[in-house]
Amino acid sequence: MAKAKKQEKSAERQEISGIERLGLRVSSMINHPVAQIQRWVTIHRLDTDGDREWEEVMGLLSETDGIEMIFNDDDSVTLKWEASAEEDRPVEVYEPVEEPAPF
Repeated sequence: MAKAKKQEKSAERQEISGIERLGLRVSSMINHPVAQIQRWVTIHRLDTDGDREWEEVMGLLSETDGIEMIFNDDDSVTLKWEASAEEDRPVEVYEPVEEPAPF
């Protein structure tokens, strides 16, 4: 009996809202290593992105300091940002010293 209830719970799926789905997609695009190196990304609006969701996420992005938004003719949005002070510091490379084998 307990096994049947456990299977019912695992069968239930948590649906995410359109805003959450779009937010996750945009966040993933911004945090992609290539976008982080070039410091820009273009977000294309999908057919599944509703007007309310798109406006909400774009509004949140427009309120974020350090992000420049360029609205393109094809309904996409290009986000550009400058490197933060933390990204400007030199990278320290650790090179281990090889020790002779003990045998």
